Amino acid sequence: MIDYPTVERMLRSADPEALPEVLRAVLLAMGVEDVEVHLADYGLRVLAPVGGPAPAGTLPIHASIEGKAFASQQPQVRRPGDGSTVVTVPVTVRGDRHGTLTARLPADAAGSAEVEVLQAVARLLGHEIVVAERDTDRYQQARRASRLTLAAETQWQLLPGRSSRRREYALGAQLEPAYAIRGDGYDWAATATDLTLTVVNGMGEGTTAALLTSLAVNALRNARRAGIDLADQAVLADQAVYAQHRGELYISALLMSFAYDSGLVSVVDAGSPQIWRRRGRVVERITVEPQLPLGMFEETAYTPQTFQVLPGDRLVIVSDGAHDARSPGGEVYGTAALQRGISASSLLPAEAVPTAILREVSSHRSADADDDAVVVCMDWYGRPAE
Repeated sequence: MIDYPTVERMLRSADPEALPEVLRAVLLAMGVEDVEVHLADYGLRVLAPVGGPAPAGTLPIHASIEGKAFASQQPQVRRPGDGSTVVTVPVTVRGDRHGTLTARLPADAAGSAEVEVLQAVARLLGHEIVVAERDTDRYQQARRASRLTLAAETQWQLLPGRSSRRREYALGAQLEPAYAIRGDGYDWAATATDLTLTVVNGMGEGTTAALLTSLAVNALRNARRAGIDLADQAVLADQAVYAQHRGELYISALLMSFAYDSGLVSVVDAGSPQIWRRRGRVVERITVEPQLPLGMFEETAYTPQTFQVLPGDRLVIVSDGAHDARSPGGEVYGTAALQRGISASSLLPAEAVPTAILREVSSHRSADADDDAVVVCMDWYGRPAE
């Protein structure tokens, strides 16, 4: 029933802001009875409708069929009893989860083949939305359950995505408070041989912290894209931050590079983010020698250290806004709680772990706490030797 080449042709020729309407029109013309597109909000709490004749309200990710499809990344099929079949599939681009696509199909056209085609359509829609966001604000506006602060706007524009997958690893990350984040952030980039992962925590408040993080991340990217090694990436970012702020402001950073074929990890620990590893049922902190934050002093030298990851290992990186969060009574969230949180989330995919841990942190800390936090989770698969 669904002719994929026709859908592809129509979506690729659609105006950037009109993708949901074009998709809906072409699928209805092919006999699909209804079409809905939802996008996940910045806080990963709700799915917001985009497109359709009269969009309904948001759907909770943790208490809806659409949310189940989003979280599990698996198609959800239900039969409401009116002779039709409702299929919801995730809209995901290279592991980065964007939302869901729901189609109501006639009962005689709801076989496994149509579900597979609908999954392909959802992947295509995700790619087209990513490209369209260069030219329209519509999809970013749809993701907002409330207004972003200016600092949060700056931070979200800086990020590479919130999750990523390939055969060597799966990555997931999240920032909190999502709509008022300031200096915490992360970055990653893959090549044919290795993955570079950075977690940062900029000093200061509001846009001051966001701009500091932006400066450091772009300095690290500039050095990385010039082919410079990990230690010298830290050196050049350190020089950039110091030249701008003369040591009055600085940034904590954790720089890591993972070799696919060996699992060898090079790391520069320039601040407060912590590394935790779950191997089997054992959860433990990986300690490396701390070095000076970026930009604290002029001409700081950085020395990389190494450790090993094995296929099946899970790494969780947390900023001080998570591991140092305090309860109303002053109790630090700390080591034991992090170990429990990592163990309790062991059955979740890497993409869902940061949100689960940050939810626990939020329930622990004082309601008026103003520190932001970032959690990054990576499942390591490695690459078998040729």
